[in-house]
Amino acid sequence: MASCFSAGEEMRRNDNDPENGQESGATGGETELTATSDAGPELSEAVDLLDEDESDAPTAKAGGRSREPKRKKVTAESMAAKQRDISVSEFFAKNRHLLGFDNPRKALLTTVKEAVDNSLDACEEAGILPEIWVHIETVGTNRFKVGVQDNGPGIVRKQIPLIFGKLLYGSKFHRLRMSRGQQGIGISAAGMYGKLTTGKPVKIISKISPKKPAHYYEVEIDTKQNRPEIHNGRGEGVDIPPGNAGLEYMQTNGIEWVSHYDAVEGKHAAEVASGTRVTIELEGRYQRGRGSVDDYLEQTAIANPHVTLHYVDPEGNAMTYRRSTQRLPAEPKEIKPHPYGVELGHLVTMLKDTQASTLAQFLATSFSRVSPGVAQKICREAKLSGRASVRKIGRSEVERLYEAIQQTKIPAPITDCLSPIGEDLILKGLHSVVPGEFYAAATRPPAVYRGNPFLVEVGLAYGGQSTATRIPLDSLAELISETDARTLRQFLVNTFDGIGADAADRIIKQAGFGSRQSPTKLKRKEIEHLHEAMRNVNVADNQTMQVLRYANRVPLQFQQAGCAITQAVMRTNWRSYGLTQPRGGLPSGPITVMVHMASVWVPFTSESKEAVASYPEIERELRLALQAVGRKFGMYMRRRLKVRQEGERRSIFLRYLGEVATAVSKINGTDRDHLYADLLKVAKTKTAQADVKLDERGRPLGEEEEGEDYGANVLIVEPQEDEAMPVAKQPELPLD
Repeated sequence: MASCFSAGEEMRRNDNDPENGQESGATGGETELTATSDAGPELSEAVDLLDEDESDAPTAKAGGRSREPKRKKVTAESMAAKQRDISVSEFFAKNRHLLGFDNPRKALLTTVKEAVDNSLDACEEAGILPEIWVHIETVGTNRFKVGVQDNGPGIVRKQIPLIFGKLLYGSKFHRLRMSRGQQGIGISAAGMYGKLTTGKPVKIISKISPKKPAHYYEVEIDTKQNRPEIHNGRGEGVDIPPGNAGLEYMQTNGIEWVSHYDAVEGKHAAEVASGTRVTIELEGRYQRGRGSVDDYLEQTAIANPHVTLHYVDPEGNAMTYRRSTQRLPAEPKEIKPHPYGVELGHLVTMLKDTQASTLAQFLATSFSRVSPGVAQKICREAKLSGRASVRKIGRSEVERLYEAIQQTKIPAPITDCLSPIGEDLILKGLHSVVPGEFYAAATRPPAVYRGNPFLVEVGLAYGGQSTATRIPLDSLAELISETDARTLRQFLVNTFDGIGADAADRIIKQAGFGSRQSPTKLKRKEIEHLHEAMRNVNVADNQTMQVLRYANRVPLQFQQAGCAITQAVMRTNWRSYGLTQPRGGLPSGPITVMVHMASVWVPFTSESKEAVASYPEIERELRLALQAVGRKFGMYMRRRLKVRQEGERRSIFLRYLGEVATAVSKINGTDRDHLYADLLKVAKTKTAQADVKLDERGRPLGEEEEGEDYGANVLIVEPQEDEAMPVAKQPELPLD
């Protein structure tokens, strides 16, 4: 048997030996067959055994390399049999990070954000002053139940499953007008995430009238079909009767619903006549600080001063942000697309879908700012007849038409499709939430990018204490217990707005901790030392500017570094306005800047809507708006500096006036008291700037025409009124 194997191996060596001139092919095959048949049945059996072993596992080649296993042959037919449609729900279920559900903490915030945005849009579109209830309840370890209710118009029965149980379904995608939601993904994606992480369906109750039944559904998304599956009412949902019978039914079945507004003093609580409540159970993580649900709701109150927000956090703490105005924002109007914003492929599609019969009619009825006269100009530029049938226009003619549109001067789009916050409401919103002593706001005129109208608004607040200096001891201990920061420095920088690395280091040094101290290992006494250091260390000088970014009144919480708004703030020269600023960084100081971009189509960098993309037109408007509030702030800082300098001069005068009067009196015999009184008058005249008080517009009190005027949209607040950052008290002159 051994000789048979030796013969088989010899034949293989010969087959693979290039010196023998035999390679795998017809000749090698014939030689092997002949040798096998001559050697008898024993050799044939041995060769078969070797072939079997080679098919099961790779064998060693010359030089120690292994032979590749045989690949299964795939045909075009077998590949075609595996092809199938991919549902959009199935795609986003596997790529949920694209929608903002990439970690538990962010998922909780995104769920609340999408529900609140939908509620605000619904209320404003119906002309109702929004009142929103947000309730987050802990139901297990890292599991929360999020309930968001509004007092909007409600949703008709047949639309409820589609809105909450189907991706890319909505009323806002195909219209050009300012709104918070755009794509028809957000709230249904939040429900899909809840289903994936907890297995629980989304619960929706909607009421359109106090006299009509409310509709209650438990819905989930069938991700393979991208369609809703209804769990209750045998797949039809449940109608809840109005009145007390309906309230009893809800209580019996555990259906959550806020039935009445808060009672006003001396009046009975009014019933919530209509609205929608969505409840989603999901896996998440609740943590206070920057990028939290609490932070998002606070910023929402700033940009939406017409909203009342009731918030109950997972620990049962209740917080209400009351509206500061009874005036709804102006309703934006829907517009047609502007010709400059239409690409060639879209133009081809529009020509196919139009009901117009002639080319001139198509241009005049399908686009914004295209009159019949402008339509004829475009046709002449393209060397096409305005009476040409749109059905007979070929590809080359469409390309000429597209080029002619770009060459023809067309007025900018109308801007009544936008609804800015307005300077006065920005000032009210900032003043109600952000402590400070100086506030300024500016709204730029509307501009256009890629044919889409947009405008930029900026608000600025200066002064006030950092949140780190005002936090209670118990809240600090709670934040420390929840943090996942590895060092105390990282905890301070990431949790408190405005605290930079330098301020964090000074707080840590004051508290007597090391640079690598872990916050979670601090004992109660050590937390008290940290709290005392946070209150005593002056972080204002090295406090980093806080940037609040908004798009269509919605706060943007993540991807700050990749956002055009942050980049524009960093490129602004704040040193010329009296602040210190490192190269390529944010300036230092107790200052908050709010930037709002309003547009019919905000160019987000991703589907999760976390950062605004950079376009030259957007960058220019951001720069000009920031410079507008910067100039007003610079005037205030210069005036403040002058007051401080005059106060320092006065203190020097007061220090030596008595000695000067006494010395002069001894030299020439002048009455010392009379001389001292005269010197006081001179000091008062020379340092009069130290006594200047400013009104709410920033003008010196008692001066009608003199002094610098900050212009409109400026608010000056006495530091004592707003618990702002304390300023050094100026020395007072003795009475005459």
